[in-house]
Amino acid sequence: MPHGYKTIITGLAVFVGGTALWLFGLDVEIVVFTPSKIGVVLMVLGAIEALYGVYRVMTDDGAGQRPGKARQG
Repeated sequence: MPHGYKTIITGLAVFVGGTALWLFGLDVEIVVFTPSKIGVVLMVLGAIEALYGVYRVMTDDGAGQRPGKARQG
């Protein structure tokens, strides 16, 4: 599997984990942080990572990983 697709899957998994923390951690408070705030941060990071994976798939950044396409350089 090309690295771009792995990055998309990882980003979406982080986004889903952040969404779960945001939804189910609203009424929980730990001494230093609240899970809902960490969930929002994870959602943003997951979305950025997924978009970076889309970028890698669409550009030649992951060209060496695609079957049938020779690496240029």
